[in-house]
Amino acid sequence: MQTLWLPVLSVFSRVLLAFSPAFLVPMAWAWFLDQEHHVLIWAFGFAAAVLSGWLLSLATRHHRRELLPRDGFLLVNLVWLVLPVYAAGPLYYAVPELSLSKAYFEAMSALTATGATAISGLDLLPVSINVWRCFLQLIGGLGIMLLVVAILPLLGLGGMQLYRAETPGPMKDTKFTPRIAETARGLWGVYAVFSVACMLAYRWAGMSWADAFMHMCTTMGLGGLSPYDASIGHFDSARVEWVATAFMTMAGISFLRYFVMIKRRSLRPIIGDREIRTYLVVLAAAIAVVTLLLLIHGVYADVGTALRSAAFHVVSVGTTTGYASADYAQWPVFAPVLLIFLGCFASCAGSTGGGIKMVRMVLLIKQARRELVRIIHPRVVNPVTLAGGVVPPQVMNAVLGFMLIYGAATVGLTMLLLLSGLDVVTAFSAVIATVNNIGPGLGLVGPSSNYSVLNDGQIWVLSFAMLLGRLELLTVFVLFTGHFWRK
Repeated sequence: MQTLWLPVLSVFSRVLLAFSPAFLVPMAWAWFLDQEHHVLIWAFGFAAAVLSGWLLSLATRHHRRELLPRDGFLLVNLVWLVLPVYAAGPLYYAVPELSLSKAYFEAMSALTATGATAISGLDLLPVSINVWRCFLQLIGGLGIMLLVVAILPLLGLGGMQLYRAETPGPMKDTKFTPRIAETARGLWGVYAVFSVACMLAYRWAGMSWADAFMHMCTTMGLGGLSPYDASIGHFDSARVEWVATAFMTMAGISFLRYFVMIKRRSLRPIIGDREIRTYLVVLAAAIAVVTLLLLIHGVYADVGTALRSAAFHVVSVGTTTGYASADYAQWPVFAPVLLIFLGCFASCAGSTGGGIKMVRMVLLIKQARRELVRIIHPRVVNPVTLAGGVVPPQVMNAVLGFMLIYGAATVGLTMLLLLSGLDVVTAFSAVIATVNNIGPGLGLVGPSSNYSVLNDGQIWVLSFAMLLGRLELLTVFVLFTGHFWRK
């Protein structure tokens, strides 16, 4: 057991050191815009991360080796469990009346790009606190481990096992460059270009530089946290909403595809991708349905306003961002339920979104159609195909296993919340919203409210749900199997 943990802790020490400069970003904002004592909070956070990482590195310096498959899963779980502890420290000390459990929940929500918040009065918080909440989503959106994978080869450590454990979606063995580190650096390069473009677009739309930076972080990370209680509705701007809609739509597409598109200098990797085409068609169809519904029920009087609101909220919830410009829970009941349903699967694998992922849904539909054909023609050869190739049986087995565990986890966590005294709408929607990293749910945790109404026990259940969603369940639950711990 000791030989299993020590090499993992050795790499984790470097992850912690790589994470520590993140504290300098809100510290810079605090230096110029906040009171002096907030600068000290970020300085202490930075020092704590550096000191912990350095001491852990010294203690495990004789246990460095190439990562094994088990090491990758252990390390990823350790990172996503422990980094929120460090991220929660400044929130606990700087936000009045925020308990330790809710500070951890807020940090977990930010790093997993969920966007569920347990803090009220966001408008009154110091700028640096809101910058921290939002900046964590930029880091966590694509996966902080993917950033570290780009650095690990420089330390003489392999990164492929981390990539397999961290990368969302079923096609984890796909590599688009000969070395995984090159892929990781390429992905972050694409991510950075999109992020700069998004911030400039928000600035053009009328936001201040601070607001543009924070909303860029939570748009590209598809996290949806905002420095305002009213979220995007604070700006009451059609231009802001259309900018957000455009960049959320782009962020919901696989960044791997953008990377390949740039390398090949061709649009074919985007245009010819079945998952992306399905993603865009589903969003367009949902926007049309919601627009029509809003007009029929008189929620909006004119087509332009209805279309804008429908497009914004369909894309926001469907891509698991979670922004809101209106209380869509008050719309005809079909609309909010449809939005939550879309958030469960609409975003693409390789994007910064959460949920089942569109590629899994496509494969499940193909598998169901295959079984229907086999009922009529038992001897027919009708394999499941994707992108012109036959999907290997192990991939389909992984998808089916994932869906089984996804359903069981959703039911189990919902029952825990019901046992704690929550009503069924709040309990079920809160689990769906956190497991799929959507953010706002319905009922007591709807878009006009937040998770501060929940008690500490409920908060911990949902913190675990966010971890499950970010690591796509199997990466977490594999640690609970006896085979994982046997030599």
